[in-house]
Amino acid sequence: MGRLIPPHGGYRKLRSFQAAQLAYDATVVFCERFVDRRSRTRDQMTQAARSGVQNIAEGSMASATSKKTELKLTNVARASLEELLLDCEDYLRQHGLRVWDKDSPEALAVRGKYRSDQSDQSDRSDKSDRSDLYCLRTADAETAANTLICLINQASYLLGRQLKQLEQSFLDEGGFTERLYRERRERRRNR
Repeated sequence: MGRLIPPHGGYRKLRSFQAAQLAYDATVVFCERFVDRRSRTRDQMTQAARSGVQNIAEGSMASATSKKTELKLTNVARASLEELLLDCEDYLRQHGLRVWDKDSPEALAVRGKYRSDQSDQSDRSDKSDRSDLYCLRTADAETAANTLICLINQASYLLGRQLKQLEQSFLDEGGFTERLYRERRERRRNR
């Protein structure tokens, strides 16, 4: 029989966490530059981005004793990013700016840059400035919002894949309560 409480956490190594954290950092830069400080939307966007990151971490830590909680929080993270995505699209529409098609050269360039960056963003020994990899501090509003949309979509895509894996793992292995029951039953048999 395996360990009753399996390894858990490790969220910093998840590509979904790294992508969500990148989208969060980009959101902070975008809001500082383009969304009025007094606007409720600014707070909502920042909180939605933060929620995406924090719920991945919380779900990962809860996974030891509750796969149901891990699934729920991972889905909440994805839903929070969807809320952020809508805010970005609203910003572009309300300011008469172009929304990049997902296969536009600009969107493909952002996705290509993301794919080519395979560094572990959770490596704290890396002291290089990774806070503005996509040049959001100098980009115009249209480019910044669309770049943010690309990053959000990447994180959401990865979370969708993660949810499918979590679902399959749950179906194959069961949850904590089932492991407890199996362990108790096995110990009773061996008495």
